[in-house]
Amino acid sequence: MDKQNKQFNKFIEIKDVLVRSDGRTILNIPHAVIPVDRITACIGPNGAGKTTLLKLLAGLILPDSGTVTFSFAPAKIALVLHHTPMIKASTRANLSMVMDTDSSITTEQINSILQQTDLSRLADSPAHKLSAGERQKLCLGRAILQKPNVILLDEPTANLDPNTTQQVEIMIRDFRAQGLELIFSSHQLAQVRRIAEHIIFIDDGEIKEKGPVGPFFSSPQTLAAKHYLNQELLAD
Repeated sequence: MDKQNKQFNKFIEIKDVLVRSDGRTILNIPHAVIPVDRITACIGPNGAGKTTLLKLLAGLILPDSGTVTFSFAPAKIALVLHHTPMIKASTRANLSMVMDTDSSITTEQINSILQQTDLSRLADSPAHKLSAGERQKLCLGRAILQKPNVILLDEPTANLDPNTTQQVEIMIRDFRAQGLELIFSSHQLAQVRRIAEHIIFIDDGEIKEKGPVGPFFSSPQTLAAKHYLNQELLAD
């Protein structure tokens, strides 16, 4: 086992990965080890490749070359994208869609998730008319029902008000306390500092820096990371 891997109990290893689209390289990762035994945040500028990386880890897209391997099995991944469409049906019906692919899910589990996400009072309301925060809670609940061992969250609190952001962050911490592994992308550096333990910094399709949260913020090692942090902190 690679020395770098020994510090992690569970990890995803990427080797020689290239992802291209319309003749353009979206991801170029010669080698990276991404821990999943701690909350990992994927950060970087707009268009850096964060969402593509999450889709790659979830198996929604395949690399043009290279491999993605998991140190654990089964690798059951649930991905919650920033924009997840709702069918024109009730909140309960949208949540219950997972029963189509897993017949072991019970009505009692659906009710429990509705309660856990504070959506019980909206169970019969049209899901496409929910607020952004309520839709995000629904998506998180649906992910939990899939019984994953890793949850990937793409900008989980984008465009949410501070109160709803706090509620979603509490849910994320609760998921971790329940033994679920989490990787999320975020532009909110204050949020990353609050809940992440490990950083993956991606820029122009490449992982430029990675490591524990504290050292990354206090002494970034690359010019790209220093520039990104300076720009984002000024924007805040």
